[in-house]
Amino acid sequence: MRKTLGLALGSGGARGIAHIGFLQALEEAGIRPDYVTGCSMGAIVGACYCAGLPLETLREVALSLKLSKIATLNINPIRANGLLRFNKARQLLEEYLGDITFEDLNIPFSCIAVDLAAGKVVELKEGSVIDAILASSSIPGAFTPAVIGDKTLVDGGILERVPTKEVREMGAEVIVAVDVLGDLTAKKASPNLVDTLLRCIDIMDTRLTQRKKRSRARYIDLWLEPELGAMDQYLVKNLDFALDKGYELGVKYRDEIKALVDGEAEGKSDKGEGASQGK
Repeated sequence: MRKTLGLALGSGGARGIAHIGFLQALEEAGIRPDYVTGCSMGAIVGACYCAGLPLETLREVALSLKLSKIATLNINPIRANGLLRFNKARQLLEEYLGDITFEDLNIPFSCIAVDLAAGKVVELKEGSVIDAILASSSIPGAFTPAVIGDKTLVDGGILERVPTKEVREMGAEVIVAVDVLGDLTAKKASPNLVDTLLRCIDIMDTRLTQRKKRSRARYIDLWLEPELGAMDQYLVKNLDFALDKGYELGVKYRDEIKALVDGEAEGKSDKGEGASQGK
C-alpha cells in the first residue's frame, strides 16, 4: 500500500534555489508529495510548487533574480527594524500567485516563522500564502519583520531550519528533509555589521539544527543535503549551480524515495516511529 510522502524544505537563502532542481528530479520520476512544509526560501519554493506553478517557470524566475528585484533599501533602517523591505518580492510573488490562500493550494502546505514576542516557532497554514512565506523569510536585521494579526514574525530558520515535525504532524508517513545549508563552512571574519550579525545567526542555527537532526532521527526517513560547497546563501548569484546540484540530489535519491513510498523499502513508520507518534 502506498504511503504518504512529506517533504520538509529547509531555509538557505540563495542556496534554497536547489529545492527547485530537487523537485524537478522527483517530478520527472512521477513522485509527488502529499504534504510539504518549508522555511524561508524553502517556504517560497514549496508554496509556489503546491500552488501549481510549473517548475520550469519557477526555474526561469529564479535564474533571473537579483537583489534589486526583490527588495528596496529602508531610508531609516533603525526605525524600520531592518535594512531592506520585501515590497518588490511581494509584487513578484503576486504576479505569479495572486491573492492565493492556503485553502486554494493543490497540495497541503505550511511554513514556519518565529514569533518575536513569544520567542517560539509558529506554524502558518491559513490565510494569505504570500504573507506567510514573506514572514518565514524575514531575516532579522536584513529585512523588516512581518506582522500577521497580532504577531510580529521573523525568519523561521532562527529556531527551526528544516520543519520536519510539522510535516510529520500533517500526516506524512515517509519524511524526507532537504537541508540546503548543511554543515557550517569556515569563513573569513568581516568587519561589516550586517555580515557579522548574519554569521552569528548561521552559527547558532547550525548548532541547533544538528541537535534537532539527531533528536528526530527516529522518524526522518531521509535527511538530504545538496553538495553546494561554500556557496554564499546571502549573495544572489550562482543560482544555476544551485539548481543543478538540487537536481543531482533528486536524481540520486528518487529511486530510494519511491521505494519507501511504495512500501518496497522499510521506513521509519514501519518500525512504529512514524507519523502516529508526535514529538
